[in-house]
Amino acid sequence: MKHEDFRAERAGDPMDSRSDGANRPRKTQIVVVGGGAGGLELVRKLGAKYGRKRHDIILVDQNLSHIWKPLLHEVAAGSLDANLDEVGYRGHCARWGYRFFQGSLESIDRDAKTISLAPVMDKDGEEMIGGHTIRYDILVLALGSVSNDFGVPGVAEHCLYLDSREQADRFRTKLLNNCLRVSRAMIANPDADERVKVAIVGAGATGVELAAELYNAAGALKFYGLEVFDESRLDVTILEAGPRILPALPEKLSEGARSELNKLGVAVRENTQVIEAQRRHMVTQTGDTIEADLMVWAAGVKGAEFLSRLGLKTNPRNQILVSETMQTVSDPDIFALGDCASFTPEGEDSPIPPRAQAAHQMALTVFKNIHAKQKGKKLRAFIYEDKGSLISLSRFSTVGSLMGNLVGGALAVEGRMARLIYTSLYRMHLLGIHGWIRGIGLMIIGRVNRVVRPKLKLH
Repeated sequence: MKHEDFRAERAGDPMDSRSDGANRPRKTQIVVVGGGAGGLELVRKLGAKYGRKRHDIILVDQNLSHIWKPLLHEVAAGSLDANLDEVGYRGHCARWGYRFFQGSLESIDRDAKTISLAPVMDKDGEEMIGGHTIRYDILVLALGSVSNDFGVPGVAEHCLYLDSREQADRFRTKLLNNCLRVSRAMIANPDADERVKVAIVGAGATGVELAAELYNAAGALKFYGLEVFDESRLDVTILEAGPRILPALPEKLSEGARSELNKLGVAVRENTQVIEAQRRHMVTQTGDTIEADLMVWAAGVKGAEFLSRLGLKTNPRNQILVSETMQTVSDPDIFALGDCASFTPEGEDSPIPPRAQAAHQMALTVFKNIHAKQKGKKLRAFIYEDKGSLISLSRFSTVGSLMGNLVGGALAVEGRMARLIYTSLYRMHLLGIHGWIRGIGLMIIGRVNRVVRPKLKLH
């Protein structure tokens, strides 16, 4: 579809700056770029608040659907069918009164108050939607983050990431292909010692949760056609440059999680820095070589490279610098939230960590400040409330700590209580992006799906 055709078929051109009729002023156009947890929740709130009468709320994302990023390790292992949990933007926008445009942010013209979107290409490299511009009165950047390879040679070429649904699907396909290879080799030669080797760099939440989820999936494969394959044929190694895994948790809980991983068969190697990734193996600072069929990089996040080229002030990790009101320090008409934003509270030494709970809280502050800005009222300062951290080791265990007003201090939690709270976080996300009625309905459907659907997604 060419650029001219795309513009002609739309109802209401987002570049149209004329008045909407003889006596009606131009609609206030609020553009949110990025449909992650924070961005999607924000457009829902804006659409519910303003509707389409005097406002034009627009969401821009390069994808057509949203899936909660903390679930990507389950998608990668095959434990979760993303087709059941993803949110289609077109259906969501029809429900909540905003508009959706597919595209990737290319540049911002702050003088003209427009953004430029790159052309959208199909898998064959054919142009589907031409590059175009969209005007804004208020712009919100909620572009999330990407994995930080810290410039380690070979990582981009040889390692897999879990930043998106597409990457999680790619990992799952490679995982299943290797499991099938081992299964067939064992059938051909029952005495063969064939294994699927996975190396995970980074022992934060993503790395640890993925390791446990892999064993959960491997244990179920024998029921889905791989009769001679089980978790004993899986070798998972976690490589952590720091002194312990899960540094965000208290040391006692970190040790507990490490013990659970060891019981599953995960080899955990702390104080092990990877200095190079090569085809099918990692090289550490001591010269050791770790062989692997699949290598996953989960050692940290940063903002995408293009964020540093938008003309807004960024930090060394390409995150956009924002003030306490979540407005960028470069332009008061541009807000930023979530992992792509960097805000250091007064008196603190480090910025707010890139977590889903931070994105949720930032989205609420931005929503209130957009409303206050249009009313000419004083904008409120963002106050981050750390609710703690929870780590799910699949069906085997859940550990974490609760903090803040929730418990009046800090409380370590494990077992069923931790699992219940961990599950409630996703339910809160559903309520945030769908509202109470639809959100509760989806929770019920989710419970039914766990009973009637296959436990693994194998395609």
